[in-house]
Amino acid sequence: MWSKIVCGGLLVVVAGLMVGGCDNYADVEETPVIRMGLVQAPSTLDPRYATDAVSNRVCRLLYRGLVDFDDQLRPTPDLASWQVLSPRHYRFTLNDSIPPFSDGRQLTSADVVATYESVLREDSISPHRSGLSVIDRIEQVDDATVDFFLARPDALFPGRLTLSILPATSAALPRLAPDQLIGNGAFKLVSWPAPEQVLLERRRDGQQVELLRVADATVRALKLIRGEIDLVQNDLPSELIGWLRDQPGVKVEQAAGSNYSYLGFNFDDPVSGDPLIREAIALAIDRQAIIDALLGGGARRAESVLPPDHWAGGRGIEPTEYDPQRAAELVAMFRERGGEPTLSYKVSTDALRLRIAAAIKQQLEAVGLTINIESHEWGTFYGDIKAGRFQLYSLAWVGIKMPDIFRYLFHSTAIPPEGANRGRFNAAQVDQLIAQAEGATMAEQGELYAQLQQQLADHRPYVSLWYENHTLVARRTLTGYPLSRDGNYDGLMVAQKMTMNSEGARRP
Repeated sequence: MWSKIVCGGLLVVVAGLMVGGCDNYADVEETPVIRMGLVQAPSTLDPRYATDAVSNRVCRLLYRGLVDFDDQLRPTPDLASWQVLSPRHYRFTLNDSIPPFSDGRQLTSADVVATYESVLREDSISPHRSGLSVIDRIEQVDDATVDFFLARPDALFPGRLTLSILPATSAALPRLAPDQLIGNGAFKLVSWPAPEQVLLERRRDGQQVELLRVADATVRALKLIRGEIDLVQNDLPSELIGWLRDQPGVKVEQAAGSNYSYLGFNFDDPVSGDPLIREAIALAIDRQAIIDALLGGGARRAESVLPPDHWAGGRGIEPTEYDPQRAAELVAMFRERGGEPTLSYKVSTDALRLRIAAAIKQQLEAVGLTINIESHEWGTFYGDIKAGRFQLYSLAWVGIKMPDIFRYLFHSTAIPPEGANRGRFNAAQVDQLIAQAEGATMAEQGELYAQLQQQLADHRPYVSLWYENHTLVARRTLTGYPLSRDGNYDGLMVAQKMTMNSEGARRP
């Protein structure tokens, strides 16, 4: 019932806005700038400090790293190829056809060394430092060659070197101002006049792309119809997507994704840190009902951070089935021990996330929990999560490719800013399995990571929700934008915008 009421109300609002202010959308003049509507703005474009999804995706447009990943999530050369000279000695050689930085300087191995050393310094507060802690030292062999020496063998090491490379002069600075954001990616930064507006220029052809924060999903949809923006990727409720399918001049495309949605707990809190409460929450959530009602079926249930089709994915984990009766029993047991099962549930102000939170609240309260939803603008919300100021929260991890994510998320030493163990989870057996897997050969790692994910499923530092599909909603004048599995904005590197000539014909 709740889903029907919310969905119907949303479409009434959309229809009212269309009548009141959008009936002349066809007369809006097209411009050659590609405009993308975002639910949130990037918090930083200094890649050393980018941790949220939007910041990482935009940084990927501006910069390149030594290593990328292929379609099977295996490390592949980007700026450099590598040789394994010994288990603790890797040599990276820059490719011959590397484009220059956007200011004309040529990228050399000195820039590589400076970038990595800026993150690895003892006084660095980069969240990427812990993921690179295996590096003992870095040496510049010549202008095109860099040697990495490791503190211990690491079979996954090449896949760790995805950090965006900065000019050495930029890497020497603790923080980069907008006019110091220089990379050698597909785009260069033209201006960042306001937090909600970023203007980029594609280097190969001068195509400009404007990234605009439009927090409200309905407003994003209306701006798309009116031609004020050209595309939206994700973060739209299912009924709004269905409505947009029927609008003239608009197209909708979908593709399977690997972005992982979850609920996180604070283990230092007497309520959310209690295993009875965490288990009760996991059993009380009807994930499939939420997927069907609010995501239009556009997701698959998750049991671990890595999907089962990943080479180190969570295969063999027994699915958590919806069991409200058992959940209510666990809540009653918590009460009998003198506990008060009341939780604050923090979410962002994004409309879809709020509606999902409302559905989860209803399901949890049906088994005896009391849930108070707290919604905040992204900056406040994300700051609270990183600082551990929460009992329960929901977020998603995007673009995960390497199983080293488990150290970053769950090792006891990965408390922010050293990592993203935001719930202060601490389990000796998990730490031990992480260390074992990191020191093992590729052939051994699959089994060790399977054991690790089973341990995490038992401890429940997260409640796994689902892997969401990716949805592109765009004007038909935008062509050639492919959806990526991890939700990156790489399609902007090749997308084209058609405009109208004086005779009314489309032209690129």
